[in-house]
Amino acid sequence: MKKIVVLISGNGSNLQAIIEAQKIGKISGQICGVICNNMEAYGLTRAKNANIQTFVFLRKNYESNLAMDLAIAEQIEILGAELIVLAGYMKILTPEFTRQFEGKILNIHPSLLPKYPGLNTYQRAVSAGDKEHGMTIHFVNEEVDAGAIVLQAKVPIYADDAIDDIISRVVEQEHRYYPLVIDWFCSGRLKVINSKAYLDGKALSEKGYAADE
Repeated sequence: MKKIVVLISGNGSNLQAIIEAQKIGKISGQICGVICNNMEAYGLTRAKNANIQTFVFLRKNYESNLAMDLAIAEQIEILGAELIVLAGYMKILTPEFTRQFEGKILNIHPSLLPKYPGLNTYQRAVSAGDKEHGMTIHFVNEEVDAGAIVLQAKVPIYADDAIDDIISRVVEQEHRYYPLVIDWFCSGRLKVINSKAYLDGKALSEKGYAADE
């Protein structure tokens, strides 16, 4: 059973979804630690309620982003984690960190990448008049939100939608599919080879496994 470390910055709703999936045996892995860069994050409470070790790393305590990432990397190595799951971790990882754990970092992003990398994806989609939005689960590389895509799920945008309506639909998809992809990795079905994602030995398309196909 593979060990998983989850990196968070805030509420931790995806962390909770992963914890619940693990409890009922839907993930063939075990969360061995939760790492956070925000002492006030509610996700830390979620982890403690599930008896998961927590570790807080604050940027102000390190001379550089790299120094902080090296400290986090050292903790991950001590934990023996084989998969790093970014679940609302609001800090860009340094290239040195991503290279050290190449092929072992998953991220979830609230847009249909390569559309809308970075922040404010919902507002950008509404401002552009988009009829759909969604989420992307991908491997992490040195470029922000640009690693090999594993899975995407789309949701509609209706004319009378508030931003919160769209967020609610996307988050529902995140909670449904992130544990699934994590299980794919933990069970050995999902790998990244030469910057391309493979599921069951077959290369996925550039947009990954589409949940609506």
